[in-house]
Amino acid sequence: MNISKPEQRVLHALAQGGCIRLIRDERGRIEQIDCITREGYRLATCGRDMFSRLKRRRLIASRDGQPYRISREGLAAVRAQLDNR
Repeated sequence: MNISKPEQRVLHALAQGGCIRLIRDERGRIEQIDCITREGYRLATCGRDMFSRLKRRRLIASRDGQPYRISREGLAAVRAQLDNR
């Protein structure tokens, strides 16, 4: 599966324990999308279009109203990267 570099970056952050949180307005529409790493930092590259592409390809999933996390398909699609900590 062809995955772009920004998508790889987001999937890698999710594979390490991050999540994608949706902030909704009073009508239930998505107002803001935040990709949070496990350290608590926010990724600026994850926007509405990136979220919809990852969700459409089923690389991320939400269970029981929880924040979106990487799915098994996402784990299989993400390439290994060195952890530069």
